[in-house]
Amino acid sequence: MNHDLIEDSQALLGGRTDAAGATRRTALKAALGVGYAAAAAPIMAQTAIKTPSTGLVSGEVTIDVNGFKMPAYRSAPAGKTGLPVVLVISEIFGVHEYIADVARRLAQAGYMAIAPELFVRQGDPNEYGEIAKLQAEIISKVPDAQVMGDLDACVAWAAANGGNTDKLAITGFCWGGRITWLYAAHQPKLKAGVAWYGRLVGNATAQTPAHPLALVGQLKAPVLGLYGAADTGIPLDTVDKMKAELAQGPAAAKASEFVVYPEAPHAFHADYRSSFRKGPAEDGWQRLLAWLKRNGVA
Repeated sequence: MNHDLIEDSQALLGGRTDAAGATRRTALKAALGVGYAAAAAPIMAQTAIKTPSTGLVSGEVTIDVNGFKMPAYRSAPAGKTGLPVVLVISEIFGVHEYIADVARRLAQAGYMAIAPELFVRQGDPNEYGEIAKLQAEIISKVPDAQVMGDLDACVAWAAANGGNTDKLAITGFCWGGRITWLYAAHQPKLKAGVAWYGRLVGNATAQTPAHPLALVGQLKAPVLGLYGAADTGIPLDTVDKMKAELAQGPAAAKASEFVVYPEAPHAFHADYRSSFRKGPAEDGWQRLLAWLKRNGVA
């Protein structure tokens, strides 16, 4: 079983396919203003943090990826150009209200935030109430190479739509945390990454040929890793292995850092799940903002 499945489902309360679940999915889509995935809809709509769109331009955009039209949620300060850019990478559940709210939080801090729907070619997580089936039929079929290309297209879109991609960062959660490390090894324009509890090791497959530990030597930007000591899906010895590898790597690797919260479980930032821990989540967010500023993104 894929570790992303284990990690992203730890705090999940279960999918709903009844009328109440459908109603919540509809309400969530209306709140987003887009038709994005709302896997596990009964809890996705119950975000604890509600960031207003006041002063922002927020909503769906379409990003061209070699002729394919990829949807994304974009939030940015209204009427401004030359904005620093942050890519926001979701968990396995796709772009839902929590991810959109994270984008708005970044926009309120002065960034253009783009959260692409990276599973759209393979399917819609909204259609799945069963996590194992979601993993088998969608997530496991998403190639890392496809994701890297999609993110590059987001960067190109940002550059053409008011973003300053000389000030480029990425942040992601669980599945997106792993992608954050990968993109830091892929994109030379990247200034900084913040990975929230993304797995660091794993089995190589055709779709996922390399994991963060194996890519340390290719890091082009420093990454801040925010992890929980009580995360049963990411053993602390893998964090220790990553730290040791980073210490022997290139400059971007040596500049990377970890913060491990002693009692935090997996998904401690996800305010729509029972795993949410207010203290580590707020501390991690402040560290994210400081990390972007420190590395020339702000």
